Amino acid sequence: MARKTNDPKDFGRVAVLAGGWSSERQVALWSGEGIHKALLDKGVDATLIDATPERVLNLKHEGYDRVFNILHGTGGEDGTVQAALELQGIPYTGSGVLASALAMDKLRTKRLWKAEGLPTPDWLWIESERDLDEAARRFGLPLMIKPSEEGSSVGVSKVKSADQLYPAWQLARGDRQRVVMAERFIGGGRHGHEFTCAILNGEALPTIRIEPDGEFYDYQAKYLSDNTRYHCPSGLDATLEREIQAICLRAFEILGARAWGRVDFMLDGDDRPWLIEANLVPGMTSHSLVPMAAKARGIDYASLCWAILEDTLSGAAEGGG
Repeated sequence: MARKTNDPKDFGRVAVLAGGWSSERQVALWSGEGIHKALLDKGVDATLIDATPERVLNLKHEGYDRVFNILHGTGGEDGTVQAALELQGIPYTGSGVLASALAMDKLRTKRLWKAEGLPTPDWLWIESERDLDEAARRFGLPLMIKPSEEGSSVGVSKVKSADQLYPAWQLARGDRQRVVMAERFIGGGRHGHEFTCAILNGEALPTIRIEPDGEFYDYQAKYLSDNTRYHCPSGLDATLEREIQAICLRAFEILGARAWGRVDFMLDGDDRPWLIEANLVPGMTSHSLVPMAAKARGIDYASLCWAILEDTLSGAAEGGG
């Protein structure tokens, strides 16, 4: 349990790690700018840092007492930065090394969820063109093609015809030859099919129903479009909402995640939820979902940032997350 405080001096000097070196760099800059301003408004001695590996490894020497990590994607969300901070004995927001590495890898996340009996759409690891044909045979069309270790829907495609399979695979692989997976598409939900559930300090917040501007909730729909619509509360009936919140909280805990994050899911035509992925350093921009869910619970943006940072005062976060 995090120690509560009303005194910003209890946090000492706080480094807000933003930007970084992943494909989600711009989103992490936007998130960091919002968090930095909110913490300053709360009286916290916070510094916004456009992170580089060298800077991360030097934070203890620079005299920082704790870190608000808002580095999305590679480096900041996969356990790398978490390990560097633990080596320096610096408390940081969010989940630790193992949970971060697991959640960043969609293939291993889905394997773990399935082993624990949680619902997640069928998938296939795409290693060759032959696997693309097998995925289409197994799952039918449309299906999803995505990198296993990217966030913000980078490299993700909804494939609706056979001639789109190979280009989608190449897009997902990218220049770094990323691991790619195909996933059965879940749709047909009478309430819509794209949803998310934010987690804050052991509590599942109200779910959000997403009506994306486009085929699915891609980078454009998430961060750039003003036409994507969000519904929070989502409109699910109370019983179904509670059942899904419990599933999402369990999915979060199975990964060993802590403090805050988000679990994305879809609903099928029978109102059955299917877990898609967990985000352990989710966006905190003006379009982001965790602040939206917190607001529905009566928590404003600045108070949300405070609550996330407050978790670093707990024993579990001292010297690591």
